[in-house]
Amino acid sequence: MGLRTILIFLAIMALGLFFTAYSIYSDLAATGASFANFLPFALLGVALLIALGFEFVNGFHDTANAVATVIYTHSLAPPVAVVWSGCFNFLGVLVSSGAVAFGIISLLPVELILQVGSQAGFAMVFALLIAAIIWNLGTWWLGLPASSSHTLIGSIIGVGVANALMHGRDGTSGVDWSKAVEIGYALLLSPIVGFTCAAGLLLIMKFLVRKPELYAEPKANAAPPLWIRGLLIFTSAGVSFAHGSNDGQKGMGLIMLILIGTVPTSYALNRSLPESQVSAFIQASLAASKVVETKAAGYSVLGDPRPAVTNYVSSHQINEGTYPSLAVLIRDIATQVKTYGSLARIPSSLVGNTRNDMYLTSEAIRFLQKDKANDLSKEDVAFLAAYKKTLDESTKFIPTWVKISVAIALGLGTMIGWKRIVVTVGEKIGKQHLTYGQGASAELVAMATIAAADNFGLPVSTTHVLSSGVAGTMAANGSGVQMSTLRSLALAWVLTLPCAVALSATLFWVFVQVL
Repeated sequence: MGLRTILIFLAIMALGLFFTAYSIYSDLAATGASFANFLPFALLGVALLIALGFEFVNGFHDTANAVATVIYTHSLAPPVAVVWSGCFNFLGVLVSSGAVAFGIISLLPVELILQVGSQAGFAMVFALLIAAIIWNLGTWWLGLPASSSHTLIGSIIGVGVANALMHGRDGTSGVDWSKAVEIGYALLLSPIVGFTCAAGLLLIMKFLVRKPELYAEPKANAAPPLWIRGLLIFTSAGVSFAHGSNDGQKGMGLIMLILIGTVPTSYALNRSLPESQVSAFIQASLAASKVVETKAAGYSVLGDPRPAVTNYVSSHQINEGTYPSLAVLIRDIATQVKTYGSLARIPSSLVGNTRNDMYLTSEAIRFLQKDKANDLSKEDVAFLAAYKKTLDESTKFIPTWVKISVAIALGLGTMIGWKRIVVTVGEKIGKQHLTYGQGASAELVAMATIAAADNFGLPVSTTHVLSSGVAGTMAANGSGVQMSTLRSLALAWVLTLPCAVALSATLFWVFVQVL
């Protein structure tokens, strides 16, 4: 990397950090927040740097897969390829929906999410991010295409287990295992899909497109035919875009947790929602409360309804206090919104509590909808789903500046440290050099798989999908597979979860003691 490139890189990084700081200052100033106490802003700055650092590491760790095929088929020179990939990662993050971000957050212990601004909340964020960074850097140094998604899931599980044990509960009670299993299936099945679909696509391509040059080893330093080159460049852009739209969301969700914990006045509630939605919110609240009150008939609530609802979200066990407490909470939220006329008018001293009530109610409804023992009719489920949607619109949002900051971090990370992973994908999976057809097949399947997962709000591993796709094309082509590399990849896949769990659990315990 030349001096000019380094200076441009540092300039973009500095502009990105300035943009982030200015955006936070503007949001706080707009809500009249006080800047007298420096400590929360210092913690906010440290936490944001760590979160953006995770996305930076994610960029050079995962996105190297997207440029491996265009580099090894001589479609693009390495400097051009990484910049090309970085730009499409940037665009992917900007247009992402946020579904994956909040799917990841729902794995975290509800009591820590509700108290994210406490010492334990900061310990949670620091532990899972630093554990993920350590493991990603370690596997990158060894040239192993390990999964950043897999690593972050393990880190979250580690925090949940440690938190439960530290409070005298069974370690398995600290995680939403139904959501963890759902995500686990996505992480487990995506490499299988990558292998089989890429192999099948190559065989179909061989049958339909009878161009010998497509399946031959690229000539040294010679660019491929124009149409093949265009296809490979397009698929590289597609994988980069899909990676940004999926993996970029993981950092967004954690940054939102940090913002909610440190400056709830500006970020606890979505203040951009128009006042015209208040009437729709009240109507949805009334419909949902009728459903819950029917189930609560014959019971009454004494005191604060929140502990009973929190207990249900944590244990998923319904008792006589669950329905009446949830009914009271729904009515309380509707009263607060109706009293002030919009989310933007709720006093700063109350926004944190209102947000927690909304989040807690949304999570309770999510579990009620999945619990077949509740005997809810289709109409009841529809009313609850409509109400949950209004709650999520109020609490689960991502400001544009957060997307831009994550996009810059991910894009810059793409341009650093890509070579170790690229060498593994390009040279060490198959026994023969990667061909044009193999590169295009693997990239097309990776692009489609990641985009589909993003649509369903599920995190998948770009690394696993693409490397397994390359292995599938090698097997289908009879090129042979280097078993030593596959064993290393499998070992990294198997070790990532327990190592990330152990790292984050240990760091969480340490940070709780320190903070």
